[in-house]
Amino acid sequence: MWIYLLIACVVGLALGALVAWSYANAKTNARVAEADEKVRTAEQQASQITSDATRDAENKRKEALLAAKEEALKLKQAHEAEDRQRKGELREMESRIMQREESLDRRNDQLDRRERQLSSTQSQLDKKRNEVDKLEAKQTAELERIAALTQEQAHDELIDRVRKDTVAEEARIIRESEARTRATAEKSAREIVSVAIQRCAADQAGEVTVTTVHIPSDDLKGRIIGREGRNIRTFEQVSGVSLVIDDTPETVVLSSFDPVRRETARVALENLIADGRIHPARIEEMYAKAEKLVAQRVIEAGETAAFDMGIHDLHPEVVKTLGALRYRMSYGQNVLQHSKQVAELCAIMASELGADAAAAKRAGLLHDLGKAIDHEVEGPHAVIGADLARRYGEKPDIVHAIEAHHADVEPVTVLDVLVQAADAISAARPGARRESAEAYIKRLEKLEAISNAHEGVERTYAMQAGRELHVMVEPEKISDSEAVVLAHDIAAQIEDEMEYPGQVRVVVIRESRAVDVAK
Repeated sequence: MWIYLLIACVVGLALGALVAWSYANAKTNARVAEADEKVRTAEQQASQITSDATRDAENKRKEALLAAKEEALKLKQAHEAEDRQRKGELREMESRIMQREESLDRRNDQLDRRERQLSSTQSQLDKKRNEVDKLEAKQTAELERIAALTQEQAHDELIDRVRKDTVAEEARIIRESEARTRATAEKSAREIVSVAIQRCAADQAGEVTVTTVHIPSDDLKGRIIGREGRNIRTFEQVSGVSLVIDDTPETVVLSSFDPVRRETARVALENLIADGRIHPARIEEMYAKAEKLVAQRVIEAGETAAFDMGIHDLHPEVVKTLGALRYRMSYGQNVLQHSKQVAELCAIMASELGADAAAAKRAGLLHDLGKAIDHEVEGPHAVIGADLARRYGEKPDIVHAIEAHHADVEPVTVLDVLVQAADAISAARPGARRESAEAYIKRLEKLEAISNAHEGVERTYAMQAGRELHVMVEPEKISDSEAVVLAHDIAAQIEDEMEYPGQVRVVVIRESRAVDVAK
């Protein structure tokens, strides 16, 4: 019984499963059909979109093609118009060129005719010139026969007469010019210079290119030299200064052309002696400290000089270079003190003349700026100083006054002449400068040699320490008028060929004597 029941259950389950499968299969088929319908609908839409896009693209392509054709047509028309214009211009240019060629051809024809005419005229002139030369030769021969002189003799005689007349006229002009100048300028110049000198008196100091350093005892000389000379060798290499140690008791000498370097070496050596420890490392250390100290002193000296003169806008490099003049000497005269004195003299004379005293003082203070670096740069110190001042922004009139104070360029302003005059006054003051005996003797010998080289000079004497030159001339060879010219020529030659402090007065003396003996 239960078997039948089991079979019925199995059959029921089978039928239920079959019904469920049939229902699921029917539902799936319905979904598939619905999906197929959607696909067909999508394909139709895509086909419609594709056809619309194709149609739009075709329309746009046609529009673009049409626009391109229109643009090409416009460009073609513009090019053709430009081409026509250029062709017209070329035709006009060609026409002008043809006209020019025709004009040149006509001018060439005229020039050819003119050249033929000139050739004919030149031949005629040559013929006439030959005739004139023959006539002139005949006349010259006749004149030589009549005058009993050759042409060269007559020429020399004429030149001698003209030279004598010219010398006399030149002497007269020089005398008149000097008289007018003295009458108008001597009194004013004397007053201005005397006032300036009275109001300005600077201390004068003398120094040479060596510096003497005192040491407590001669035992230190060996320590300064060091073992096998290593200390002195190191000192000279570091400082660039020659250290001279000789038999002079308790003294060593430093020698160098650079005054700042020499002063630095002096400070370093004195510090080494005071410290007592003298060896290469200590020498380098002390020299570095001395270098900083002297550099500071240089700047302070420049600032003090500028402050004393009332000048407060100088470039720092100019101040530094100006301070280096503290250790520079010229003929034994301290250049910084000389510059300050020249500045004061310039200001005083400018005030007397109604000129710009501030500019004059500035130019006077800076006029010898180049002497601080003339051992490093080639050229005259006036030109070097002018270049330095120009580089650091000084005004053109100040720069020109610096450059012209030794006539390296022509003085053209009152300021140039004031600086020249003040420089000469400061250098020519009694005791302001000195020079070595050898240089002094050579200068006097050259003065006499320049004078003796002139024709007609019998003998020459340099007087007043070279500030006056007495020239004795032969009276039968030099006339009074020629003596004036000779003095002027000798003075000009001395100015061109020599360097000297102050001025040199040239005195030409012509005296004639008649001697007889009573028997």
